[in-house]
Amino acid sequence: MDKAFSHGRTIPQGARFVSADITSSIILDPARAAFRPEETIDVLGATHFIGIGGAGMSVLAEMLHERGVQVSGSDRERSAKTDRLTSLGIAVEFGQKAENVAGADTIVYSSAIKPDNPEIVAAHGSGKRIVHRSDILALLMHGRRAVTVAGAHGKTTTSSMLAHVLERCGEEPSYAIGGSIQGPDGTTIDGGHVGAGAALVAEADESDGSFEKYRPEIAIITNCEADHLDHYGDEAHYRAAFVEHAGHATGHVVICADDADALAVLRALDPAVAARAIAYGTTDPAEAGDLDGAAYVHIESENETAGTGAEHFTLHLPEAVTGGEPVDQPVTLAVPGLHNARNAAAAISAAVLLGVGPAAAAAAIASFRGASRRFQVRGVVKQVTVVDDYAHHPTEIAALLDAARRRYPDSTIRVLFQPHLFSRTKFFAREFARALAKADDVIVTGVFPAREKQEDFPGVGPLTIVRESQGMTGVEFRAVDDMSLAARMMAMRAHHGDVVFTVGAGDITDMDEVILHALEAHRESCE
Repeated sequence: MDKAFSHGRTIPQGARFVSADITSSIILDPARAAFRPEETIDVLGATHFIGIGGAGMSVLAEMLHERGVQVSGSDRERSAKTDRLTSLGIAVEFGQKAENVAGADTIVYSSAIKPDNPEIVAAHGSGKRIVHRSDILALLMHGRRAVTVAGAHGKTTTSSMLAHVLERCGEEPSYAIGGSIQGPDGTTIDGGHVGAGAALVAEADESDGSFEKYRPEIAIITNCEADHLDHYGDEAHYRAAFVEHAGHATGHVVICADDADALAVLRALDPAVAARAIAYGTTDPAEAGDLDGAAYVHIESENETAGTGAEHFTLHLPEAVTGGEPVDQPVTLAVPGLHNARNAAAAISAAVLLGVGPAAAAAAIASFRGASRRFQVRGVVKQVTVVDDYAHHPTEIAALLDAARRRYPDSTIRVLFQPHLFSRTKFFAREFARALAKADDVIVTGVFPAREKQEDFPGVGPLTIVRESQGMTGVEFRAVDDMSLAARMMAMRAHHGDVVFTVGAGDITDMDEVILHALEAHRESCE
């Protein structure tokens, strides 16, 4: 039996509602593969998307429609996405009702949809096929030059970089990315797009195991640091999922050699897969150690221009990447941080493997301004700069603050951090404290629960992290559960030249306006 159909893991599998009605028998399991590897979109029949207006769902719906599948969908309210789908001839209903699924053969849901959704209940009751959005993405990879980007962090930025490079180089890619992209003029470009070219760039979410379904031409793995242990149970199962995902690549595996856990994945690959691997990293090739036969892309002479954050480095691209002679390619990035140099190395390597010239790829990536909510400057008031970032894992936070120190070497760095998930806060409290200690002033606010409930994690909150900071010198930590109050407190603490970061994957981004408004009000009161 294919591994995608039988994980063999004693870990949580899907969501289940326990009640006396029909929902007690509905299990939504994103990790379960609905289709066999040889199956194509021809098996779908009429296909209905629940929540069709979402960025990830709408692009899949449009791609199926483009391929001749009868598509319909529903959403809570009208949006620019639903308007576009309607203009293409796709029927969209507003409000989610049982009758919406009456004419469909296949029902598509995202992880945001729960088993008690009326359309899920109706589809289950009538025996319709119910599949996760990842199943549709897996089918759409057939016949495309698909590139997936997986990793505990760096997925959105790396996939955005690759999509940007391919687009700038005239490849007209399709892409399904878990976030928006900052345009050169400051506008926000949506993370879902249907292009006319053969390439498909997809962010591969590892949180629920669904990425094991994909069979891309190129699989990028930015790192494999343990996360989502609420699903996997332990690091061994988490790493095994990456090994399986990489093993499904039909072409190359592009993997970061600077990450010890990713190196462990590389060394666990089947020899035939490892022979097609491209490792990338900053370590000198002579000291890189055992790469299990993988070719090596060396990031050399990485440095940052003080004050601007521009990164400069040279990529040494081997024959396995260029298909000809090795190339030493200078690269300049507008986005700061060594972690972004690594992301760029992965994106450029994949672009070159797809046929883009190294110089063209480097020229294209120079105009990349970053994924939305990645080191995004939201405003400057009273010479206080407010920056928003999506970092929500300790390693991401450490990389962010290292980049902040290099960009703003003479500034006081203040962080308003919103933990994401009670389970992650519990598992990594000490690591969060150590990463945040790279700042000068830290307020940890209430946990963004996402899919979790506070009652399942008694006692876990902002103090869980702050307690772990005891004994760490040079930085002040405090816990303030009320996010709006915490934002106003941070604004009042800021002085000329300071940089305030709002950090986290939840709704902490809404506090940027609160901080900017408080700074403005304080300035006016002092004039």
